[in-house]
Amino acid sequence: MWTQPSQLEKVPTMARIPRLPPIVATQFIVLSLLSSFALILVQGEDDHDFVTAMDRDLLGLKKEKLSHFKLYWHDIVSGKNPSSIGVVKSPVNSSTLFGFVSMIDDPLTEKPELSSKLLGWAQGFYASASQQEVGLLMAMNFHFIQGKYNGSTITVLGRNPVFNKVREMPVIGGSGLFRFARGYVEARTHTFTASTGDAIVEYNAYVLHY
Repeated sequence: MWTQPSQLEKVPTMARIPRLPPIVATQFIVLSLLSSFALILVQGEDDHDFVTAMDRDLLGLKKEKLSHFKLYWHDIVSGKNPSSIGVVKSPVNSSTLFGFVSMIDDPLTEKPELSSKLLGWAQGFYASASQQEVGLLMAMNFHFIQGKYNGSTITVLGRNPVFNKVREMPVIGGSGLFRFARGYVEARTHTFTASTGDAIVEYNAYVLHY
């Protein structure tokens, strides 16, 4: 038998849901967010199964030591076989050659003379990164070829204000015997020939490694 709906039944369903007081509603929202955050953290732990804690002995990492390397860096711009070649000219009229980039494969020797014992090469680039002074961004690997260090590298990345007497740049890593290396280098200009642009720089590297 059909009966006429009551006044309450005529009201839409959502309108019949009691409204929560503002304080209770706020607490409910906060609890919901905290629950969601906790769920994300739990799921995140499950997603990190690719990370494994290791014993350093498995990589042959024993006692860390500090080594000092003294060598001479030859930046040869002139002649038929330069070790430094400009690949990007300064795009603006700048007294600091701002924007200039040069790729290098500079010999590293035991003494200031280029004819002395070759220890390796500095391979990378330097770029003029300052508009106020001649300040270079140096990014290079010291690739060694002598003795037990043959094939190992030290990576230097830093700022080089070339007209300062001493410039300090970080050692940010390495390979071979210099895995996990860190430290710094000090650069001192030994000679600079203005007519050719060639330079010899003394580098002292202080490196913590295993």
